[in-house]
Amino acid sequence: MKAVLDSQRNHVGIKRGKLFLLRIKRDALLYALLLLPISYIAIFKYAPIYGLIMAFQDYNIFEGIRGSEWVGLDVFRFIFQQDSFYRALKNTLVLNVLDLIAGFPAPILLAILLNEVRQARFKKITQTVLYLPHFMSWVIIGGIVYLMFSNSGMVNHFIAALGLEKIEFLSQKIPWLITYIFVGVWQNIGWGTIIYLAAITGINKELYEASDMDGCSRLRKMWHITLPGIKPTINILLILQIGRMVSIGFDRPFVMGNSLVSEYSDVISTFVYRVGISSGDFSQATAVGLFQSVVGLTLLVGANYIAKKLGEDGIW
Repeated sequence: MKAVLDSQRNHVGIKRGKLFLLRIKRDALLYALLLLPISYIAIFKYAPIYGLIMAFQDYNIFEGIRGSEWVGLDVFRFIFQQDSFYRALKNTLVLNVLDLIAGFPAPILLAILLNEVRQARFKKITQTVLYLPHFMSWVIIGGIVYLMFSNSGMVNHFIAALGLEKIEFLSQKIPWLITYIFVGVWQNIGWGTIIYLAAITGINKELYEASDMDGCSRLRKMWHITLPGIKPTINILLILQIGRMVSIGFDRPFVMGNSLVSEYSDVISTFVYRVGISSGDFSQATAVGLFQSVVGLTLLVGANYIAKKLGEDGIW
């Protein structure tokens, strides 16, 4: 009996192997196309993981990773004793939380409103205008912000023309913070809208037809059909956003920040640039990056777990 079962298992295994080879041969071109993205991920995403060893070394650029002295957790201890690190971490969290509060609902609302527009030409023009800032460099955006919000900028000229006192948007802490969040929302709202509009197109049109027959208003259709229809997309993007709470781009705070508002503009990315690139301490820069990755992964897993416990869709 055992011999028969073994023979059947071998036969099934051989059959599966032949079927696998047949599929590879049939879709050879598709698998060949996969080589480029897989190579990119392997070279630029997984291969650099080897460099994390620098976080546990007194790294010397001339000795290399293999020749540098191993110091264990000393680099992390040194970083956690610096007040500037905690200030950068606090600013990163504050700016990301404010971005989440102001920036996350904005593309949802905009996508729902654009979906209700019936004039196709107006809708396309509006979408193009909204998407444009996402493809602009932060250097260009920084120049626009300076021309608009500096003491001699257009906004302050308008305020002065009204007989009011000028506002120092780029040199006072609270006005700078408001300007920073506003510019971030303006730059990212169009790209987020694309995702939600794509999700809205996947909603069953029969639901809207049935609601029309029941005499539902547009507001009720948005609240009871559109929002529940894109809820899974909202959940996934919210979880991903929470996972990025301790990570922040370098361009935006670096371009918009200055010494007068460094109490708010000095974030982890600028801290890494200052200690890692400017000072040449690659061990500290790597250690901070590893800290960000571990905390970000913890937040991501935690947010996904909470979403699952609440009965919502998660990433996995």
